[in-house]
Amino acid sequence: MEQLLDPQFYVAQLEAARSWLAANALLLSVSTTGQIIVVVGALLGARSITPRAQVALERVTQGRRYETQLRRIAAALAPLALPIGWLVLLWLSVLIAVQAEVGHPIITIVVSLLTAWVVIRLSASLVRDPVWSRFVTLVVWTIAALNIVGLLDPAMAMLDKAAVTLGGLRVSALTVVEEILSLAVLLWLATSASRLLERRITSLPNLTPSLQVLIVKLLKIVLVVFAIVVALRTAGIDLTAFAVFTGAVGVGIGFGLQKAVSNFISGLFILIDKSIKPGDVISVGNTYGWVSSLGTRYISVVTRDAIEYLIPNEELITERVINWSYSSAEVRLKLPVGISYRADVRQAIELCQGAASETRRVLNEPKPVCLLKGFGDNGVDLELRIWINDPKNGISNVKSDVFLRIWDKFRAQGIEIPFPQRELHLTAPPEIHIVSRDQVNRPSDSQGGPGARRELVAP
Repeated sequence: MEQLLDPQFYVAQLEAARSWLAANALLLSVSTTGQIIVVVGALLGARSITPRAQVALERVTQGRRYETQLRRIAAALAPLALPIGWLVLLWLSVLIAVQAEVGHPIITIVVSLLTAWVVIRLSASLVRDPVWSRFVTLVVWTIAALNIVGLLDPAMAMLDKAAVTLGGLRVSALTVVEEILSLAVLLWLATSASRLLERRITSLPNLTPSLQVLIVKLLKIVLVVFAIVVALRTAGIDLTAFAVFTGAVGVGIGFGLQKAVSNFISGLFILIDKSIKPGDVISVGNTYGWVSSLGTRYISVVTRDAIEYLIPNEELITERVINWSYSSAEVRLKLPVGISYRADVRQAIELCQGAASETRRVLNEPKPVCLLKGFGDNGVDLELRIWINDPKNGISNVKSDVFLRIWDKFRAQGIEIPFPQRELHLTAPPEIHIVSRDQVNRPSDSQGGPGARRELVAP
């Protein structure tokens, strides 16, 4: 860090740059202009022929008559049509310059850079992850480019001089770059190894799906932690110095990430006790669907509407969860049916059982059963009980099919389905007789009583 604040450091770097320019003075000569024109002309020529080359490669890629290996090669070369065309034209220029005994250092440098780019890009295409592929291409080509132009050693020396000292540990910019590169490579190896192990573990028939997920998750965590530890040890960092620091940080993280840790631990419990596994049909609150995947923080539940819900693992531990396929895929459904008091109850029961037996998804064993549940305010209450073995295909749709068949059979047999009814009884009001004020004072012959006539005094 002190060197970065020292003006002499920058003066030395400028002097090194001036020395490099003096040693490569030919870059400023007249022949340099001609070489630059050749490079630019080759680029323009490659741009003109690139569309045709890409069309030809796409035909090979999509053609069924070509072999699979040839189609893969064509698919890998299609994005590199421009640099490959540019490289071919530059190689022809180099051959012409050699035959004419003309200097061509700039063209040689550009050819070397392009060759390194094409080779590295083709090698990086073996990495399926596009992010890792671009990272590898950029880093390796940058190192190769610096080496080609002779700037790799000066760049490494400059990065090594930019350093700070922490106690007995010296950390330079070069150390940080090397640590990042080694960590990236180790993480990529750990990820690739975890994918290979995941395919191997998921193919084992003796392991349940939940146990497979648990083993895969633990292996990923172990491999990633191992990659980080190895990267730190490679950089010469003493891990014991971080013991107290990591303990304090762990306490802070424990308070700040309580929910995340709780979801992680809950996910481990779910995987260990095998209460929920991929493919199960569950109901959590108002969410009904089948489990698509299990994660360390949440599970993915896909509903019949193709909506994917990410439910935290903690909710599956603390709330009531209905697992329709926990021990068996067979599920019994209860369908309420009402009939009029004027209908034949035994005939209605037979019709309900027949309608259920005719429905495709309803199982014949156990057989559908219809029971008399009680006598309601508006009709007789029946309950039809059916069994299905595919709850992941939906519950409401099979109920609808059974209800439609019951409706058709009831209408064909004249059985009435009751609806709420109310009876209103009206009684005649007592007789009202209107009299004047003069008649009020007259003695009345009638005696007051329950059946007495009511009189109303007119004003």
